[in-house]
Formats: sequence, C-alpha cells, structure tokens
Amino acid sequence: MQRYFIYFSYDGSAYHGWQIQPNGNSVQAELQKALFTILQRHIEVVGAGRTDTGVHARMMVAHFDDESAQIDGEQLTYKLNRVLPYDISVLRIIPVDSAMHARFSAQRRTYHYYVHLDRDPFCRFTSYRLYQAPDFALMNKAAQLLLQTKDFGAFCKSHSDTKTTFCDVTEAQWVQLTATKWYFKITANRFLRNMVRAVVGTLLDVGYGKVTLEAFSEILNSRSRSNAGESVPGHALFLEEIEY
Repeated sequence: MQRYFIYFSYDGSAYHGWQIQPNGNSVQAELQKALFTILQRHIEVVGAGRTDTGVHARMMVAHFDDESAQIDGEQLTYKLNRVLPYDISVLRIIPVDSAMHARFSAQRRTYHYYVHLDRDPFCRFTSYRLYQAPDFALMNKAAQLLLQTKDFGAFCKSHSDTKTTFCDVTEAQWVQLTATKWYFKITANRFLRNMVRAVVGTLLDVGYGKVTLEAFSEILNSRSRSNAGESVPGHALFLEEIEY
C-alpha cells in the first residue's frame, strides 16, 4: 500500500468547507469524486484539517492510500485538473512514507485574514471591508499576547468536539499591503474550530477601542468563548501554508 500527498488550492466560496457534509457540497467530496472518475475505484482522502464554509486555501494538503505504487504524480495532477471544478486546483502529487499523515504530521499552519478600507469590487469575495480604520499598531500589541498564551479556549467554537484547547502560536501580526489593505497573519502548530475568525474579531474590538489591552489579556486568561468578540466572516480567511 503506497501513501500519496496531494497539494492543492481552492476558492471556498461555493463549498461548505473542506469536510464532507450531509447538507452541502464540500471540497473533499469533489476531490474524491474526481479521483474515482480517473482511477475507477473509491479513494478516501484525509485532509490536513478543516476549513469552514466559504474559507479558501492557497495550499491545502491531503493524503490517500492506494495499492498501486505505479501512480504517476504528474499525470494524475494533469488529469485531476481536467475534471475538477475550476475553483479547485491540484498543485502536485507525491509518494510519501506510510508514517506520514496529512493532519498529524503537520508541524505548522499559517492563515491570513484580509481586510480592506476602500470600496473595491474585486475584494468583495476575498476580503472583509472595514468602514472605519482601526488602530493597527494597538492590535499588533494585543496580537503579541497570543504568543504568550497556550490555552485558546476563549476562541474555540462552543460545543466543539476538540479534546484540548492548547495551541502553540509562533507568529501573530497585522501586515500592511497598501494604504487601504491589510491582512492578519497567524501561525501555529494547530488551530481550533473558528479560532482565527474569533481572534480577528476580538482584535478588531481592540482596534476600535471597545476592548483595552488589559481586557484582551483577561479574555485570553478566561478561556471562555462568551468573553471574546464576534467571529468575522469566513470569506476573507485563507489557509496559506502547511509545513511538515
């Protein structure tokens, strides 16, 4: 049995996230359907993690096992891109050791959340419009407190099935692209459901003067989702990179 890693990207606008859902289409379902069309056998793919409805991925990774050790990664990549919807693109397929796991072998994941201040029709599906400029410098001060935190229960979706709310965040900062466009970059070994969107929403509360730095620290220490801010919309969130 040979294990393969698939590296791919997708625009999540039309999907109910990565994982197969009973009530809507998913990226996983489309990928498995395309693999069946080409290989003429059911292939179950295991993703590096979940993404919520509408969230995008510049780089997602999944693995699958197959009895055939003769799969040509370049040929399968070409064929998949011929049958997949245009909002999903396979980047490469490589054989890996059977001990490698798309989810559990990942060391770090990086997300970007994009915001813009101007009326830009080309950003409406990939960035969150802010009608007033927040204090980005103050939000960056708050973001540094994330590096000193281990338990992110304050940003975990209620009734989540996660076994632990501990994460190791190694980078968290707002980055300016242009005079009116910014993104929030956050890197960690793992993320909780809805975590990045809840973090961004609470940081924006800091940037708009609704929450002080001291209060933000108290929210972190409370480990209670009810104390944090509202989650921002998913359409501006991108899974940017996964490192193994």
